[in-house]
Order: sequence, then structure tokens, then C-alpha cells
Amino acid sequence: MSTTLQNPTHRKERARRRRQLMKIIGDNSIAILQSAPVQTRSRDTEYSYRQDSDFYYLSGFEEPESLIVLLPGRSAGEYIVFCRERDALKETWHGRRVGVERAPEILDADDAFPISDVDEILPGLLEGRERIYHSLGKATEFDQQLLEWLNQVKTTNRSSALVPSAFIALDYHLHEMRVQKSRSELSIMKQAAKISANGHRAAMQACRPGMMEHELEAELIATYRRAGARHAFLPIVGGGENGCILHYTENNRELTDGELVLVDSGAEYLGYAGDITRTYPVNGVFSDAQRDIYSLVLEAQLAAIDAVKPGASWNDPHEAAVQVLNRGLVSLGLLKGTPAKELKEQGYAKFYMHRTSHWLGLDVHDVGEYKVDNDWRELEPGMVITIEPGLYITPGRGIPRRYGGIGVRIEDDVVVTRSGHEVITRQVPKSIDEIEALMAKETAS
Repeated sequence: MSTTLQNPTHRKERARRRRQLMKIIGDNSIAILQSAPVQTRSRDTEYSYRQDSDFYYLSGFEEPESLIVLLPGRSAGEYIVFCRERDALKETWHGRRVGVERAPEILDADDAFPISDVDEILPGLLEGRERIYHSLGKATEFDQQLLEWLNQVKTTNRSSALVPSAFIALDYHLHEMRVQKSRSELSIMKQAAKISANGHRAAMQACRPGMMEHELEAELIATYRRAGARHAFLPIVGGGENGCILHYTENNRELTDGELVLVDSGAEYLGYAGDITRTYPVNGVFSDAQRDIYSLVLEAQLAAIDAVKPGASWNDPHEAAVQVLNRGLVSLGLLKGTPAKELKEQGYAKFYMHRTSHWLGLDVHDVGEYKVDNDWRELEPGMVITIEPGLYITPGRGIPRRYGGIGVRIEDDVVVTRSGHEVITRQVPKSIDEIEALMAKETAS
């Protein structure tokens, strides 16, 4: 059972979220959310279960085969849960269940029913409601089932009761709620950031020529698991030219003396993700060419972080990073035009092809709009974003040999505060001197 289920602060937080969402959708509406399905890995084995983020945000419940239903203004109970019944034999094989009898107390629900009875009970809950709020398209089989329940109500309704006449996407309202983190969410995210940082420090200290990429991956995951966390996404450990592949996850190459290794990984703690990238020399010492590229990316990252503050545009950090990278690429001879010409023509995109930030939260690429009415939205206190500029210089014609094969990305997690920002992943060294000192310390020991 999740430790957050019994935590009074987290329980109050989830109750507040449900009340807020029910106020948004209004009376005469019903909201229905389905748990994530179990995913088969191969034949009769399954992937480690991970609950749907929206479902978890409102309930804290981590069991599959479950539904939560919100019914604003319903005198018989506004928050209903459908879940699996207790089953001694199945629990012996697959683990403990909360069960229907304990669900109201543990999940703070007004009522609970067996998921096996949903066909008999849920159609009745649709009666008297004008609108159904649901995330259509996530699970087509369940969408079809929901339509069948609605048709059943329309066919059998003889009491002139209201019948839902509109499906409305739940995603927008719920995802906008998730964009700004509460105090308790930020506390969890700072712990996820700390665990992530410890993993990166462990990998950095373990790194040496002749290791395999997956050995560094093992350092990360072992650190996360010891802290009661798991990886939020498949770790990227790219040595040499593999660092130029943005989503490289094979992690099966030997780390070579004289090359850099790019490590992008984060821990997931109590559902919330960390996301850090560091790039460092396999042998612990940057070459002159590596220093050139690394210093430029670090300068861009620091400029982007400085742009994070309340009232700033979402795009301001990206523009700050691009200005620095573009100017530096011209200075290093990787771009041949003037800074103004290359910026206008986006010549930098040959080496920097992604954006500088994304939302961070229950999902590593968290939900929420980046634009409002076609304009970049303003940053507000409680928002959490990543800052991750990079340069990826694939060898080729016109590329100076000394820079070919160098891939560098530097990423931190940043909270927008009332007065500016807080970098919550600052425990991982990122200056050249700090990195070399940490790696030399391990080598000496």
C-alpha cells in the first residue's frame, strides 16, 4: 500500500483536489477515471505496474482494475470507488488488495463497490447527469463500454430523469490543476530530485575507461532503489557519439578513454519524477575541445535558469539559451555566418534541435499547456520545469575534427518561486572544476 495513502497531509491534499475538480465541472455532471491497465511484458510476465497519473493525483490508489467516479452535489456520496474484492488465493499469488470493505476508509471515498458489479451500478449513476467528463481515447475498449452504459440508460429511462447529452474532455481541467504544485507536492519533488542527484553523483564517481554504459546505469538504479524510488524513465547513458542520440537507451557500449559520456536519468519517488542530465569525461579530465563545447552549453544553461521567474514567458529561458548557443557556435567556427544571420535562419538547429524546457511532475514530461490563446504562457510560482540546453555535433563534412562526436546536455529541475527560482537538483556538480574534482577524488580513493 502506498505510504501516501495513510499520510494525513496527502489525504487532505487529494480531498482538496477532488473538491476543486467537482467545483470546476459543476453539478449535474459526472467524472469517470479509469486506472491504468496491467501491461504484459512477455507471455505470462508483466511490466512493473504504474498507475495512471491523473487517477493517482485524485485518489493515491495504485491498484489496477479500478474506477473512480465524481458526482458533484450527490447527497448519497460524491466520491465513489470501484475496485477489486479481497481474494485470499489471488493475494497469495499477486499481493495484497485494499478490498471493497476497506476502500472507503483508506481512500476517503463515500462508497465503494466491486469492479465486477460496475455494469449493474454505473448506468444508474449516469441518470440525472447532463454531462460526462472523461478522457476519451486513452482506452478504446472502456470508451465503448461507457457508450453502452449511456445507451442503456437512454433506452430504459422511463422516469424523465436527465440523461447525459455531452461528453467533455476531462484532461484540460485536470491537467491545468496539475501544472502548479502545492507545498506537499514540492516537498516530494525535492526528495525525488535529491535521490536523482545522489544517483548521478554515484555514477560520476564510478565512471572510468573500460566500463560499460550499462554499468553506469546500474549505479543510478541501485541508488534509486536503495532510497525507495525507481527510475522515472529509461536511463540514457551515451558514451562518445552515442551522446549525440537524443533518446539513446541501448546502453551497451564500452566507455572509451578520452570521450565524454552523457547521462540523462531521474528517480521517481511517490509518483513524482526527477530529471537530471550531466555530461562528463570518461577519464575524469576534459580535453580542450570538450571544454569549449561544455563551457558553451553551461553558459547557455545558466542564462536560461536566470530567465526563470514569475511573469516571464515560458519561452524566455529557451530564447536565452539559443542566444548564447548561437553566438558561441559562430565563435567556435561551427556556424559560418554572422550571429544575426545564423539566429534568423536557425542555423543552430543543426546542433541544437530540441527545446530548452518541459513541465515536470507526476510525468517526466508533465501535462499542461505551453501556450494560452496562442501566446506563450507566463510562469507562475509553483510551476516546475526542466532547463536542458545541449549541443550534439555529429562528425561530418565541414565539422572541425576536434569537435566531431561531442554531445553535451546539462539539465536541472527548477521551481518557479515568488521571488525567482530554485534549482532543486543543484547537488550534482556541473562546473568543469567541480566535476573533475569529484572524479579525481574517487580515483584517488
